[in-house]
Amino acid sequence: MTHRSLVRAAFTVLAALAASPLSSAQDGNTDAASVEARNTAGRATIYKQMDQASLETLSTPDRLRNIAKGGFAPTEIWRTLEHGEKVECLDCIPAISKLLYDGDARTREISAWWLRRRIFGVFGPGQVYERTITTLDDKNKSEKQRAYAAEALGEFLSSAGTAHVARALVEDSSPMVRLSAVHALQRLNNAGPNGELSAALADNDEKVRVAAIHASTRINAFNDIASITQLVADPSTTVRTRALEALGTLKAKDAVVAIAAKLSPANETSASVRAAAATALGQIGDASVRQAVQEARDNDPDHFVRDAATVALRQL
Repeated sequence: MTHRSLVRAAFTVLAALAASPLSSAQDGNTDAASVEARNTAGRATIYKQMDQASLETLSTPDRLRNIAKGGFAPTEIWRTLEHGEKVECLDCIPAISKLLYDGDARTREISAWWLRRRIFGVFGPGQVYERTITTLDDKNKSEKQRAYAAEALGEFLSSAGTAHVARALVEDSSPMVRLSAVHALQRLNNAGPNGELSAALADNDEKVRVAAIHASTRINAFNDIASITQLVADPSTTVRTRALEALGTLKAKDAVVAIAAKLSPANETSASVRAAAATALGQIGDASVRQAVQEARDNDPDHFVRDAATVALRQL
């Protein structure tokens, strides 16, 4: 076949392809239903070559109702809920709501995720969300139930629960509940209507203080740098380290003097805390503390601190 013949054949094919949609439209074959049918047929052809066991299938309402009865591995519960994301089943909600108090943290999280995506049956009067608030507020419930309720309110991502979680953070006698309340406020991206997260920074439980420090770097509107700065003198090495890391993350220039003081072995016996102080000063980038960082680089007895100070100097 000559070159000219090849060109003529190519134009013929292109013309046919260009005319095809027009003729199909004239025949009424390009409506949405037919397009979807063709797409589905194409997918079916592709999936036909795959192992059917590897393909996702929607969870049935019966399956959703049954997983809360027990006897299922956590991974099976997660898969059932994820595959039932768009399955509307009002009578599944009471069963799934029991999983908010399951012993597995991931199961509790995914069950809250599934419930918060329901259009009906969860957020109305007397329904799951309101009952969860009641559980958190009821001091007659066990601390585990109250803690799990606080977690659930955070995972529901509704601002209506913020005040209840914040109150639990400052009023509940259980460290377990207060810790869950901190996590919930972090998920809600809220420091509390009256700055309750700042109060948690001074909690008498170390885990709560550490969690509150972490939350302070994740909540957009948090700006209580002074409360975090006070924690660089905390009795706990872990709290001091996390406080310095947070100040660096927040680029807290108002705290550089307090941070620089932690570079000295005379003021801070923990090498990990001194290294965290050097790193924080590098992140903040205030050249006024350069001399203190140079001193740490040249004279600190711990090589990790010297290394951290060396890196920090490059940022100042």
